[in-house]
Amino acid sequence: MVETEWRWADAWIFVALVIASGAGRHRRAASSRRPEGVRLADVLYTADHLNNAIPERAEVEAAVRRLAGAGLITVTDGWFRVTPAGEHLWRTRPRGGFGKAVESVHGVLTKRHTPGAADWALGEEEHATAVQEYAARLMIPAPRHPDDDRG
Repeated sequence: MVETEWRWADAWIFVALVIASGAGRHRRAASSRRPEGVRLADVLYTADHLNNAIPERAEVEAAVRRLAGAGLITVTDGWFRVTPAGEHLWRTRPRGGFGKAVESVHGVLTKRHTPGAADWALGEEEHATAVQEYAARLMIPAPRHPDDDRG
């Protein structure tokens, strides 16, 4: 069954991918970005900073299916990329400040695009691994200065 409406989580995942990939930087050329895209852990990291929550596996899977099916993102060999159509959506959305980015993208998706139904699945293990990778980034201790060991 193909869903005909966008969910807030779809916009959340899209905005997280745009920011994580650097596609949202207005003066940054597409050729200056990593051509392979970003990994799921990068998307989760940014999504957490946007909404103070890590997206659940089902949220990511459903959002990616709809976004990829609409031609706004691609996922190849675990690398997430924003397509030119996705970049156009981002650059032409109504501006409302960073705090309103997800809401404005959700509005644009609802008015201008139809959700797709790409054939893509996110396994429990793959999601769990990305969450662990993200968590490990948070636990990296700050480098110690050699003089800190003085008694």
